[in-house]
Amino acid sequence: MERARPLARRPLVTLLTAAALAASGLTALTSAARAADADLARNGGFESALDGWTCTAGTTVTSPVHSGTTALRATPAGADNARCAQTVSVRPDSQYTLSGYVQGTYVYLGASGTGTTDVSTWAQSAPAWQQLTTTFRTGPSTTKVTIYTHGWYGTGAYHADDISLTGPGGETGRPPAAPGGLKTGSVTSSGVALSWSPVPGATGYAVYRDGTKVSTVTGTSTTVTGLTPSTAYSFQVTAVNDAGESARSATVTATTAQRPDDGGSSDLPAHALVGYLHASFANGSGYTRMADVPDSWDVIDLAFGEPTSVTSGDIRFERCPVAECPNVESDAEFKAAIKAKQAAGKKVLISIGGQNGQVQLTTTAARDTFVSSVSAIIDEYGLDGLDIDFEGHSLSLNADDTDFKNPKTPVIVNLVSAVKTLKAKYGADFVLTMAPETFFVQLGYQYYGTGKWGGQDPRAGAYLPVIHALRDDLTLLHVQDYNSGPIMGLDNQYHSMGGADFHIAMTDMLLTGFPVAGDANNVFPPLRPDQVAIGMPASTNAGNGHVSPAEVTKSLNCLTKKTDCGSYATHGTWPALRGLMTWSINWDRYSNWEFQKNFDAYFG
Repeated sequence: MERARPLARRPLVTLLTAAALAASGLTALTSAARAADADLARNGGFESALDGWTCTAGTTVTSPVHSGTTALRATPAGADNARCAQTVSVRPDSQYTLSGYVQGTYVYLGASGTGTTDVSTWAQSAPAWQQLTTTFRTGPSTTKVTIYTHGWYGTGAYHADDISLTGPGGETGRPPAAPGGLKTGSVTSSGVALSWSPVPGATGYAVYRDGTKVSTVTGTSTTVTGLTPSTAYSFQVTAVNDAGESARSATVTATTAQRPDDGGSSDLPAHALVGYLHASFANGSGYTRMADVPDSWDVIDLAFGEPTSVTSGDIRFERCPVAECPNVESDAEFKAAIKAKQAAGKKVLISIGGQNGQVQLTTTAARDTFVSSVSAIIDEYGLDGLDIDFEGHSLSLNADDTDFKNPKTPVIVNLVSAVKTLKAKYGADFVLTMAPETFFVQLGYQYYGTGKWGGQDPRAGAYLPVIHALRDDLTLLHVQDYNSGPIMGLDNQYHSMGGADFHIAMTDMLLTGFPVAGDANNVFPPLRPDQVAIGMPASTNAGNGHVSPAEVTKSLNCLTKKTDCGSYATHGTWPALRGLMTWSINWDRYSNWEFQKNFDAYFG
């Protein structure tokens, strides 16, 4: 074996020069590596508000912050984990490090669409800033990944700051040009049609109303709905692709039409008072003639239409007999009074069901009979629509019916079909309301039908598929917040009747949405606030759960102004909440109109 040769002596200057060259080479390599592994996250410190991020429930705050002047604050709700995300261009088959600082309980940081294994990391409890870090490698054809942070349902606000994604940058394109040719089309009392010219390279468009993004579409036209009559609005549109969003288009304006005043429109006052009128019985409160119902009542539900048998679908409406209601008006007077109410802008509906009116549309024959018999009642009395007040055992779910979005149980499917047929027959002005009990709606947050393993009451949450299937046709949902057992709210605490807290918690669930049976992947979406009224007894005689006018006012203050909220923290503020429903007009008259007077005093 050859012995190693001794090093030849070199001049000191040569060694120093070599060392200098080696050092400069090392520096050059380090700089090149850092240039390749750039921070690809846009606005990771949230110094430019939410630019670059799409958040379901986020905003920026000035305290607490990890560095700089602002950080993200996002508040999960019962059906929303407050996710903030952005899509980043990356290189295939490359290594990346995702890092960020968080505060809060159950805060997540992760990446999806990696093309290999999606990753996430989380902090169970971070009272002070805590760094989260995870790594991943992109797949052989991956050019984009989505990085995100989120909290957990109903666990309170979390904070995030200084989110970075380091690794080799991918090729980035340019956002498209701003759309041109924006113009308005048909304008109604509640909607404005828009159209614009296509933009090359755009994959979608965002629509802005008065500076706020209200929808995204893939085509070059849309109708913005849910508008207030006789109101001016401004609209803009942007074009969107993977590289971002364009500048906004030129602005167009439109003023919605006046609300129709012919009594046939389903439009209601901004805040409406709904009441049931004992039209077929007296029930201890005495009979109230239709003509004697005060003008404060905007929706009058005739109680009740009932079936000839539980499964017949044949609904009959019988006026209160003279023997029970000595002061009952004649049919002609009754019909004339209905027309007078409608001429004054009021809605008069037939309410089907009630405590004694069990309705089970088990067959298509019963469904068709339901449609024809309800139509006959509506036509005879010239009514504006239908109230569904199915109680008891009218609705229950088969054991294999576990998805409220795709119901299979005949009594559910047939009811939805029947109502859609009635809606199609009478048109857009048909008023549809529902008055389920809490057992059939909010209880669905915990239990749905018989459950995955059986043994639960099959009626639990059984109204949810009906409400969901008809949400686009639904004028008002006024759940009966009375005659109810304790119900768990989105704060995972049980709430009981007797005070504002119960009404606040139950209504918050409808306006926030909630995972059905606790399944975060199966969320009942929130209803619009103008679709929701709070159901309350008019007096202690009317039902269990009556609350004083002061508690009614607290409920309204909390939900519409976020004041007087007590122990339950709502997930929003809804000044457009439609109003109140009560059982009943007759019982309110019996109590010197206490419920009505409080409503009038509150809404003016």
